[in-house]
Amino acid sequence: MYNACLAHSIVGAVAFRNVFRLGLNTTDTVSSRLGFCNGTLDGRNCRQAHCVTGQNKFVCYSLLHRTLIKVQGHDTGSFLQGLITNDVDLLTKGMQTAMYTHILNVQGRTLYDVIMYRLKDKQEGETRLLLECDSSVQDSIQRHLKMYKIRRKVTISPCADLSLWAVLPRDREGVGGDAQPELTAPEKALVWGADPRAKAMGWRLVMDKQVSPLELIADVQQGDTEHYHRHRYKIGLPEGVKDLPPGVALPLESNLVYMQGISFSKGCYIGQELTARTHHTGVVRKRLMPVRLSPPARVPAEGADLFTESGKPAGKHRADVGELGLSLVRLAHAKETLLLKPSEDNALTVKAWAPDWWPRDPKAK
Repeated sequence: MYNACLAHSIVGAVAFRNVFRLGLNTTDTVSSRLGFCNGTLDGRNCRQAHCVTGQNKFVCYSLLHRTLIKVQGHDTGSFLQGLITNDVDLLTKGMQTAMYTHILNVQGRTLYDVIMYRLKDKQEGETRLLLECDSSVQDSIQRHLKMYKIRRKVTISPCADLSLWAVLPRDREGVGGDAQPELTAPEKALVWGADPRAKAMGWRLVMDKQVSPLELIADVQQGDTEHYHRHRYKIGLPEGVKDLPPGVALPLESNLVYMQGISFSKGCYIGQELTARTHHTGVVRKRLMPVRLSPPARVPAEGADLFTESGKPAGKHRADVGELGLSLVRLAHAKETLLLKPSEDNALTVKAWAPDWWPRDPKAK
């Protein structure tokens, strides 16, 4: 044991000496380049924040691109039931603590993708929910909700004092296993639980902005949010306005059924008619799928058309991070090598695949 510790100390000293000899920033470590903790958090170093770089089982990601809105009041359940695709009763009656859903326009196209959380504390019969949405549409979604509020006993307000985090296993292959993060201070977590969209998305955490997740979760370190997005794209899970353009995306093409984001038995809601008709006919010809783009060309490709090698239309590219992205692909051509032409002078090859968490038949409802 002594020899092992001595060897570890010598290796650390040599590495630290080399950092200064090469003129490198001490926070520019291998782990930071891999997207893990860069050595500081809120003015503290890793040791103070209980972050053991490169050895922790879990990684937490700050989701600044998402925001939270509180909806509360005696009429919260009935108010939201007519606006969302999922059955809010599952939340208000305590059967679930988190729920994925879309808010549609009257044409049945997605306006906002939302994760809803039921708050633990209930004030004298009042339902209190948090709505997680894309930060860029915070004002828009509040206007939309207030437009339909009319005389209902509901208050809608932003939550600037809260922070939102995603927690994933450091070893992505372990997502399907039994390992779960342990909360060392559960009383500080306003919301804590599995991501309702897919098991591969790990867990969601909501807490006060003044608290660090490294103080709440055992064996965790902070990661670069870009790695969170790469993980999403690798498994084909859309999130936000880039992946789901408001007024453009269709919920069933966006795999809302696969993400448990819709109820076909709850009753009427805005945009229901087209969605229900498409579901019952069983015809979904295009789906949002994970894709890999060919290197080395990197040109703006968001919104560009996809074609087969013979020139047939095959879909539309939505968004990407590096070589990983999401595209709306015609299922008839999903197994082919596709071409993405963001401009006349550039062409990329695109390869789509069906994620493991999908049903075996990608044409399934």
